Formats: sequence, C-alpha cells, structure tokens
Amino acid sequence: MKFQQSLLDYISNSLITMNETVSIAESVTSGLIQLAFSQMHNAKLFYKGGITTFTLPEKAKFLNVNKIEVHENGFETQKMADTMAVKVAESFGTDWGITCTGYAASVRNSGFKVYSFCAFSYKGEIVLSKRIELHDNTQALDAQLYYTEFILGCYKSALNQILI
Repeated sequence: MKFQQSLLDYISNSLITMNETVSIAESVTSGLIQLAFSQMHNAKLFYKGGITTFTLPEKAKFLNVNKIEVHENGFETQKMADTMAVKVAESFGTDWGITCTGYAASVRNSGFKVYSFCAFSYKGEIVLSKRIELHDNTQALDAQLYYTEFILGCYKSALNQILI
C-alpha cells in the first residue's frame, strides 16, 4: 500500500516546522491513517500514536463517547467523531487529534449506506468536522482507502490555514 508521497511530505514538514504533534483515533479506517503517519519522514518528531476502537464499549472506555447519546442518536454520529478527536489529543498530549468513524460497507446499522465522519481537533477545539458519503456499492477496502486519502488531504488544508 502506497500513499501519495508529496502529501505525506507536506504534512510531515508542516508539523516539524510548527513544532506540533498529532495523535489519531480510528474506527472505520482500521489503522490506515496511523499507517500513513508512520510512513512520514521523521514521524517520531510529531506523531505520538493512536488507537483503533471498533465497538461502542471501547469508544466509551478510551475515547469518552457517551453510550446514552449513541443509543438515542444512532451509533455513528458527527458528535462522536468530534468527541473522539478531542479525547485522543488529550490522552496523548498532542496539539492535534484526528479521527474517523463510520461504515465501510452497506449494512443495516448504517441504513444500508456507506459513510463516515471525520474530525480534527486543534489545541482542544474542533477545527474540522465532516461527513463523507460514498456510493452504497463501494467495496469496504476501497471505502477505507478513500476515507484515509480524503482525511490526509483535508489535514493538509487544515495545516495550511494554521500556517497562514
């Protein structure tokens, strides 16, 4: 698996220049975002680690997701992604928290839709919060790869905004 090298280099150089750090909480992407960050030059200088949680009990335990809200509002929500982004940054003591949660396949819980939510926190505040929708027939691995590339591209844009 190969990620767009110029994108990885841009993110790496930006974080080193800014002297900032990042951590990641994933669900639907199953560690692909963490894999991308581990491939960046000098990753140890800015990438502090991450967590992959696939089920609600783990999201509640490690990422402060409220089980009651989940049962009332549905399993995968934008609020869940936002909460995960803030909590992972807090847990790892990083400037940035990146998260992605949702569905890579069309299943009953998703209303037979393929979608995810991503969020970036910066210094404790949500700076990006998006829903990504794909065609219902998208294959799971293709969805996971798309979400990862999309998030990396959005993160580059977020870094640009901070650098300006």
